[in-house]
Parts: sequence; C-alpha cells; structure tokens
Amino acid sequence: MAICIPVGSCKLFCRAVDLKWQGCRKAQWDASIAFKRCLQDEFSRSHRLSKFSHLQSSKTSQPTINEKWRTPTTVASACLNDGSTKYFDFVIIGSGVAGLRYALEVAKHGSVAVITKAEPHESNTNYAQGGVSAVLCPSDSVESHVQDTIVAGAHLCDEETVRVVCTEGPDRIRELIAMGASFDHGEDGNLHLAREGGHSHRRIVHAADMTGREIERALLEAVVRDPNIFVFQHHFAIDLLTSEDGSDIVCVGVDTLNTETLEVTRFISKVTLLASGGAGHMYPSTTNPPVATGDGIAMSHRAQAVISNMEFVQFHPTALADEGLPVRPDKPRENAFLITEAVRGDGGILYNLSMERFMPLYDERAELAPRDVVARSIDDQLKKRNEKYVLLDISHKPRESILSHFPNIAAECLKYGLDITCQPIPVVPAAHYICGGVRAGLQGETNVQGLYVAGEVACTGLHGANRLASNSLLEALVFARRAVEPSVVHMKSSSFDSSALNRWARPFVPMSLGNHFMSRIISMTNNVRKQLQLIMWKYVGIVRSTTRLETAELKISELEATWEEYLFHQGWEPTMVALQVCEMRNLFCCAKLVVSSALARQESRGLHYTIDFPHLEESKRLPTIILPCSPTKSTWSSRQLHWQPVS
Repeated sequence: MAICIPVGSCKLFCRAVDLKWQGCRKAQWDASIAFKRCLQDEFSRSHRLSKFSHLQSSKTSQPTINEKWRTPTTVASACLNDGSTKYFDFVIIGSGVAGLRYALEVAKHGSVAVITKAEPHESNTNYAQGGVSAVLCPSDSVESHVQDTIVAGAHLCDEETVRVVCTEGPDRIRELIAMGASFDHGEDGNLHLAREGGHSHRRIVHAADMTGREIERALLEAVVRDPNIFVFQHHFAIDLLTSEDGSDIVCVGVDTLNTETLEVTRFISKVTLLASGGAGHMYPSTTNPPVATGDGIAMSHRAQAVISNMEFVQFHPTALADEGLPVRPDKPRENAFLITEAVRGDGGILYNLSMERFMPLYDERAELAPRDVVARSIDDQLKKRNEKYVLLDISHKPRESILSHFPNIAAECLKYGLDITCQPIPVVPAAHYICGGVRAGLQGETNVQGLYVAGEVACTGLHGANRLASNSLLEALVFARRAVEPSVVHMKSSSFDSSALNRWARPFVPMSLGNHFMSRIISMTNNVRKQLQLIMWKYVGIVRSTTRLETAELKISELEATWEEYLFHQGWEPTMVALQVCEMRNLFCCAKLVVSSALARQESRGLHYTIDFPHLEESKRLPTIILPCSPTKSTWSSRQLHWQPVS
C-alpha cells in the first residue's frame, strides 16, 4: 500500500504494515524519500509506531478552583530547591475529559501533575454541548454504532479501533455516572438518549445542551479530592523534552511557562500524556476556546512523533452567526458559539434567507446527514446566494421541550433579542475539530517512548475522514482508560536521571529587554496570527482546490519567514518564550501540516473536498502519514528541541 505525503518540500512514499506486539497494534513504515531539503538519515529513526454557561447562579457551576487546588510546592519530594524543576511519575498536559480521566486512574500508582494552559475547566470538553454516544438502548447495537462511525468517516476509519471504542463506550458512561456525573433521564426513569446527524439510533447521553460541562464538573471534583494529583493552572507547555536511546526517541518531560508569574518550570516525568486538544484557532471563526492553538500537535511534531490525517478539519455546520442576531454583540467573540448537532437531531430544519428548505436537495438524509455534508451544503448556499448565514429553525417543536433540551442555547440567543421557541437561529459553519493528530495505537502509545496521547490531539483511527457526532468525548474516555496500563508498566520500569537536567537549553522570558521590545513583538505577532487565519479560511476551508492549497502553502511560508525574520532582527532568540509567540509558532506548524496533508490527498473524502479531485477513490483509502523532517532544515515552528552536550 502506498501513501504519498509532502512534508514541507519532502515527499514520503510509505508502506504500512500491521504488527502485533504485547497486545498493542503497531505500524511500521518503510520509507523511500524524494526530497529537496530533508536529509534521508533523519527518517531512519522512529519508524516503529506502537499505535450550564451559568444560566442561573443555582445551576451547574464550576468548582471554586482557586480555593480547591493544592499547592504543589508543599510536596518537597516533587521539587528541586529552586522550584524551577519538578519531578512526577506522570505528567499530563491538558485538563479536558481525557487528561482528567487518565489522571484519576494513574494517581493510584504514583504522583501526577496536570498541566493546564488556563483555568482547569477551560477546555474543548467544557464547550461540548451535544453529548457522548454509547450503545445503551436494547434496540441499538455495537455493530450499528460501528457501521455509523465507519460510514461517517468515509470508510477511512481503523475498524479495530472503532470496534474497541464502541464496545467499551457503555462502561465508560457507567463509570462517569458512578463518579457523580448527572445526565438527563426520560419520564420512564431511563437515560434520555438523543439522536444526532449520522446516527441510526438514539444513543447520545446528554445533560441538556451542556454535557461537556457536566462531565468536566464531575471529573474536576474527583481530581480535587485526590491527594496524588497536583494541578498547575496557567502553565503553557512550551516543548517536550526528548532524548535518544539507541534508535528510540524517549520523552522525559516538558518545559512550561507560568503565564501569570512569567516563570519557566521544567517537569521531569517517567510518563507524559498529551491531552491538549485541537487547533481550531488556525481559522478566524472556531467553536474552540482560545486555548486551542495546536500546541500538542506542534510539540509532538518537533519531538519527532508521527502525525496523521491532518487534512481532515471538521467545520461544524451550525455556529451562531452574530450578524443575523436582532442585537449584535458589542465585540467579536473569542470563539464562536456552538449550536449543537442535537438541534437538528431533534427536528431542527435548515432554511436559506428566503425560508426555502435546502438540505433535501443535497442529501436524502437532509438535516440528519453527517456534518461534512451539511457544512458543504450550507457553504454552497451561501456562495450561490451571496448571503452570510442560513437559518436553523426548531420553533415548530413545543416550547417546553425546546427550553428543557436546549436551555443554554436559548439563554445565549435571548441575550441578543432572539427567542428560539418562535424564531429561527442564524447559523454559519465554523472550524470545530481536527480528526488528525499524533498517531496513536490502541493503548494511546506513540512512536516516542513514554509519550501517550488521548483526546483531540490524538489520531487513533476512530474518526477516519470525518468525526461522527458525539464520538469525541467517547474516544477521549476510552483512550484515557486504555493508556493507563502501558503507562504504569513504563513508569515502573523507568527512573529519573537528575544528571540530564541541563541537557536541554532552558527557555527564558526576555524581561530584561524591556516592555517596548515585548510590545513590538506581540503587536507584530497578533497581526500575523490574523493573516494566517484568513489564509487558512480563504484557501484551506470547506471546499479546496490544488491551486488554492498551493497558494496557501506559499503564502504561509512567506508569512512565517517574514515573522521569524522580524523576531530575530529585533533580538529574539530561539530559547526566548512568550505566550503569544509560542502559540503563533504552533499555529504555523499545524497550518503547514494541514496544507501538506491536503495536497497529498488527491481525492475527495469526508472533510477533505477538492474540486480538482471531486470523487472518492477506493485506491486512495489510506491514512496520511507525516514522518519528521530534518531539524537542521526546518523553520523555528517545526525545529526539534536539541539535547545539548553537558559542559
């Protein structure tokens, strides 16, 4: 089987071979490389891959985080005297459902640090409205869930992964309920199961339209009670620390920036779990929170991890279109407000501005078609009619039903003069989910020893070319649990090497250069970020073409070069860190991975639709694989953090 992947100016032709080893599926790639800048010997390594916003103050609220988190520095054994380096058995980057669920399990076996970029509840999990899909109804079946997932994923899913996730899903839901998560029940006392696009049965467990928030609440409260878990909030992960052990690359920790104190802390760990979420802020409009800047994917790429399927960017078809509201918001949102898939699943109908229903013209499943179909249909309507949004109407349903199922959406719209019980909702597609990411095996393992991944940052093979609605929280729960056993085994066989502490250059905040220096750097960076987002939306959006993708590749390369030249001309150094600059570096890295992957896929499949290759090609039903490029020839955004000789 052949896979052709450009990485920057590299092309890889890879043959994938399934292997079995210690109960884990792995893959091995034999690469023959046509290259301009990349050096062939750089690819000889790592070929082995194991694979209620607050409606009322009395409603579901977040824990009082600042009062509840223990101060990690009280644990003397976890810290050096200067506090700049900390030792933990397990380090988890990200505080969404994947990171927290994993933390609660591995805490039974050792000390755990949860590193989170903002407040612990600020994650994609917290914004997930729809729910968790699982087979909990007697009339449903695992086989049906498997088939729905594979069909939605345009048959690019890994079937073994799909079966594992769909089979284990019900137990993961029961665990959440046992931990105190409260989901909606019907009048018969059983869980109320919703239906969403692409699902053939009602199987969506939910808590009104705030499911992610309820799950996050239950997990955070359990984490607060666990004496072995220490949460470091407002810590931005800069780079993974890796070393070489023969032909293997080994992850031994991560450098972080405390964005409140501007101090850099080095975490040395036996095991690292990456659960850092997605990269929605590559685009100007996204349902993701501001923290979703692709940090985990970019760090992993720099750490020589294998990346897969980055061309499959899911645009949620129905984000709230502020331009269509009776009262416009005072200022632009940091992230678009999501109108959950469940609105269409509950009978919502899409209309253009002439109140013409259009989805039956595009797909026999109409509003219940998978997200990629609905998003392209809306995009086509907007372009043909030169309009800025379409309308999603649920007002034909009983008022009480609407308010009980969608209280958060109703409250948000009402702020701007829109009553969804009698008026249609203006909606427009927005970047939502990355189906690709760091390539993982059945236990969350990567080709980097000691590094595991779970959640949106991972590419497990579940989603294929398009994620089935409400499968993301399910995947995070399943893989967080599956990664525990190999993590514990690895932890017990590892030890800390204190002599290695200074083998990597220490990042530092350039405070000595003054406020004017930083203000110039940040102002330039913010402007560049907006330019990158517009390039991605214009050339790498819902509908693509080879010409547009090649234009994007060129424009991104030029923009990145201009930005880097400005930084280093001003006196910036590669070891300097600032939140905005590091995020920009990661956004550039992820954007290039998306464009390279999109150019490699010469067919239209799932979320990747190109007018030059409009048909699905069975011969191209293969995952996209990106192996690391030469660190000596890469840009700053993708350059590996080098292990330095001890002086």
